[in-house]
Amino acid sequence: MKILKFGGTSVGSVESIQAVLQIVKQTYESGEQPLVVLSAMSGITNLLTKMAEDAAAGLPFMDDLKSLETKHFDVVKKLIAVKYQNPVLTKLKLLVNELEDLLQGVFALRELSLQSKDLILSYGERCSNYLVSKIMEQEIPESEYINASYYIKTDSNFGNAHLNETLTNQLIQALAQTHSGKLLFVTGFIGSNEQGRVTTLGRGGSDYTAAIFGSVLNASAIEIWTDVNGMLTADPRVVKKAFSLPVLSYTEAMELSYFGAKVIYPPTMVPAFMKKIPIVIRNTFQPEFAGTRIQFESEKSGYPIKGISSISDVSVINLTGSGMVGKSGFSGRLFTLLAREQINVILITQSSSEHSITFAVNPNDAHKAVQLINTEFELELLANKLSVPVIEEDLGILAIVGENMKRTPGMSGRLFHALGRNGINVRAIAQGSSEFNISVIINKEDLAKALNAVHDAFFAELKKTLYVFNVGTGNIGATLFKQLHKQHDFLLEQNDIEIKVVGISNSRKMVFNQEGIDLSKWQEQLEKDGTAADLGSFIQAMQAMNLPNCVFIDNTASKLPSTYYEEIFKSNISVVTCNKIANSGSYEQYKCLHETARKHGVDFFYETNVGAGLPIVRVLKDLMLSGDRILRIEAILSGTISYIFNNFKGDVSFYDVVKKAQELGYTEPDPRDDLGGIDFMRKMLILARDAGYPLESADVQLGNILPERCLQASTVDEFYTELLKAEDYFNQLKKDAEEQGKVIRYIGSLENGEVKISLQMVDEQHPFYALSGSDNIISFCTERYKERPLVVKGPGAGAEVTAAGVFADLVNVGA
Repeated sequence: MKILKFGGTSVGSVESIQAVLQIVKQTYESGEQPLVVLSAMSGITNLLTKMAEDAAAGLPFMDDLKSLETKHFDVVKKLIAVKYQNPVLTKLKLLVNELEDLLQGVFALRELSLQSKDLILSYGERCSNYLVSKIMEQEIPESEYINASYYIKTDSNFGNAHLNETLTNQLIQALAQTHSGKLLFVTGFIGSNEQGRVTTLGRGGSDYTAAIFGSVLNASAIEIWTDVNGMLTADPRVVKKAFSLPVLSYTEAMELSYFGAKVIYPPTMVPAFMKKIPIVIRNTFQPEFAGTRIQFESEKSGYPIKGISSISDVSVINLTGSGMVGKSGFSGRLFTLLAREQINVILITQSSSEHSITFAVNPNDAHKAVQLINTEFELELLANKLSVPVIEEDLGILAIVGENMKRTPGMSGRLFHALGRNGINVRAIAQGSSEFNISVIINKEDLAKALNAVHDAFFAELKKTLYVFNVGTGNIGATLFKQLHKQHDFLLEQNDIEIKVVGISNSRKMVFNQEGIDLSKWQEQLEKDGTAADLGSFIQAMQAMNLPNCVFIDNTASKLPSTYYEEIFKSNISVVTCNKIANSGSYEQYKCLHETARKHGVDFFYETNVGAGLPIVRVLKDLMLSGDRILRIEAILSGTISYIFNNFKGDVSFYDVVKKAQELGYTEPDPRDDLGGIDFMRKMLILARDAGYPLESADVQLGNILPERCLQASTVDEFYTELLKAEDYFNQLKKDAEEQGKVIRYIGSLENGEVKISLQMVDEQHPFYALSGSDNIISFCTERYKERPLVVKGPGAGAEVTAAGVFADLVNVGA
């Protein structure tokens, strides 16, 4: 014997009913004997409730009644052969007529008792079960409709009746004997009292019907067929990565369901739990999927938790005061009072000093609860032994659940790290001694972000998603998008990282797409769907999306984005930038940004500030983190200047080399922007600060490459004229170097807290002697690398390598 229960969505349309019949038929023909429990057709219970309430209010209800009739009649006409339709339509019409008479009675009396409402609601299940049984009868003649109100006996608590277990067991056992070999379609949700008056079983009533029949008949399993693939690790509407759980224990299923997973209502499943009958959650519309099996004991899992559940709207009441300290029975008085008034307490936490109790309730019950407390504890409040209860609203609860938690250290740490890194403030915490559940109360607006962040933290084998907001679409930005698009599949398969660029802005337009912008045609989307660019609005939109693992990328050379960095860090968003302005401005700004990022637990990565794609900043930080001491740093950090001096040899003039460098695009439109050494100075300043020295730009000793007359020229053309006049100066430099067997290099150095940048001549013993092309090079002389310095060398400019450096910083966010 196997119980198959189908919910309203499973019998909500012709197509879904056909799917149900196919599942039942396959089970029946496989040799198993199913008993089928059906809910009312989707939307019918709500429609019946509305008609009953409208009738009681004196409002018309006939249009809704006609709609109910039509919905059932349409199914008959499409799924039952014409020659068999008449008796079925007649029976359904009689049921509709009975329902109309009841509603007319309610309308006449202007009164809707719970007893009348139960009887009215019962027509939903009665119509659906009769209808489906008759459709199945065409293929399986043994099909038979059963009205469960004759077999499930209850008390007279209409609306939420309690089971008469002894009498029900006897009646169901008798039914099984008299209907042996039959394929029974049983109405869910309804029973009757001793007088035969129809009752309903309350929330989850159809599941309860399935559990009752399964328990009495010792079913091998109870299958709950619905519209989802079992119980999932989280709400799939919020967490797109949520996946189906193959096995849960009864306890785990109850914990997940209590905190928002609505697939089953645990109290209704108690009869099955008591008999240790497994419950299987299946998807009517994807029957090949195994679904979730809920059984007495859980199974080993590779994950530390089974799932994450949530309640999206709760209110918290804080009760504090010395009158609670050491006062035995205080909690008993409080919670007995709330229980007596039918106020459900969702979560409780109490300080170890017994000075405060915090508990969560449904927002609709919060003010009533406070009124009750004020009345019950009036004397304590008057004596100032208790403070007036405080209600906090717009909160939600997130709970992680799993039996493995009690055997796995660090569960709380992992949870709070994920929340803290994403700037989610925890208002209260509750953890039972069983360690099956850790619950936290957070702001309602942060719930979606929290669910995604925690899901990523606990299901590490899944892909980690980074949500990127990028400003700047010039050479570096465009190249980064090309690289991200090309490497998308590789990152997913090899690194379990998915990068979604959800916001793009340049100086003209900005565009957003929370599902991710297609990087193969981002320019089209920016032009077509973009709105007028405004950096402040861009930042506000990024904050409003409130996404987990969020990264702001600054691929501009503008000062404006850096003015928002501090605000971005305070929103718990990481920053990756190739823009040097923030780190090379005032030391006060540098220190503020780094401390803010650290305080809020986010990353500030700027590897490309110094050597494009070369790992210079990271090497320096790793040396210092490992306890090494920096003795001296020497560097050539200008690809432009490197190219010029590497090619200033033989008969070529300095003028010609600079001209050629500009033609190749190695220099700015005004070459003095490079040859003046300001960019080089900024890079050395950043290195010095990262090495621990609180220097300002004025502290850097910047030696000139160009004579003063070249620097003072009013135009680029005049600059070249003066450069030609200075030919003797540069030729003498080249001659002196050649005579000494040396080469000219523009070198920056950091030693004993002093930064100097100057023209130098180095021989072949120096690591910079053999530098070629436009490469950058840096030498770290430390306590560990004293005799032979650590040297990093490679391309120090260009869109490809700079974008690659930004890319590398991005994938390291949160690592």
